[in-house]
Amino acid sequence: MTQEHAYCLSIERLKGNTYLSSTTSLVRVLFDELTRILNHMLAIACHALDIGQMSAIFWAFEEREKLMEFYERVSGARMHAAFHKPNDMFSFSVDKQLLTDILFFVKDCYVTLNEMHNVLTYNKIWKQRLVNIGVLTYEDCRNYSLTGVMSRSVGLKRDLRLALQNSYAFYKSLPIKSYCGHTGDSYDRFLIRMLEMGESLRLVNLVSLKLLNTQDKYTNYSLNITQKNFYNTKKSPYNSMEDLITHYLQWHTGFIVNKNINVSYIESPKGEFGVILLANSTNTPAKCKIRSPSYFNLQALPKLSKGHYLADLAALIGTIDIVFGEIDR
Repeated sequence: MTQEHAYCLSIERLKGNTYLSSTTSLVRVLFDELTRILNHMLAIACHALDIGQMSAIFWAFEEREKLMEFYERVSGARMHAAFHKPNDMFSFSVDKQLLTDILFFVKDCYVTLNEMHNVLTYNKIWKQRLVNIGVLTYEDCRNYSLTGVMSRSVGLKRDLRLALQNSYAFYKSLPIKSYCGHTGDSYDRFLIRMLEMGESLRLVNLVSLKLLNTQDKYTNYSLNITQKNFYNTKKSPYNSMEDLITHYLQWHTGFIVNKNINVSYIESPKGEFGVILLANSTNTPAKCKIRSPSYFNLQALPKLSKGHYLADLAALIGTIDIVFGEIDR
């Protein structure tokens, strides 16, 4: 959903309408942080499995199942979710029961994080395989355009969620922390991902409580009445044939965006994910360029692996946290 978020931001800025209700902004933050946990669980668990540690993957995938259930409850899809849309949400499925379940998930996930920490962080073999393996420098980050955990592991304090000018959604109003390393090795990147999951759980807990207590109009719909009853209210666009036709045309043809170009970046779990949209006064973009962090992070693999053993390659690929779907165009 973080990738959807970046695309929606680019469309909103092209339209010149960046207004979002407080509930929509909070929901975007909520699912961005849930996605961050979803990503780091997979990254650390599979990284550990590649090196030979099996326990973490069972714990992590149990938590991932719960997270993908939250995806499914708001969008109908476990992995390829379609939930965000420009200036709004696709549905009002973020109800009181979902937020309550998310709060219970946060409580249980802290236990899982603690178990992963106990079996990995101070494990002698784990540290032998990661400490001083795949060391990066500040110059390497600049030369290879590395972002996210890869850049923060060398001490570069760059996180778009904390940026004053490039901040998005509701992050600038939340007490958020970002973590940096010192040596730039694989062990630093592992520690940063573990700490980021703990911080994401704290933010999810905070945002869920805010959504439960807010009095925004969308929350009134979602918390007080069911989606079925919503379609029967006077404010629904489905009460007359004319409104239904208008609604269909808006969804079928989209909207016209004046000739313009926009670049939007967000802090995705793997790094800075960017969407560049070129509008040509039609309902479809003339060009859409996606800046995927995995594509750039993989470039550093020859530099990371130089001077190491072939057995270290599995650890290096795991610490980069790549998804080949982002790379194979």
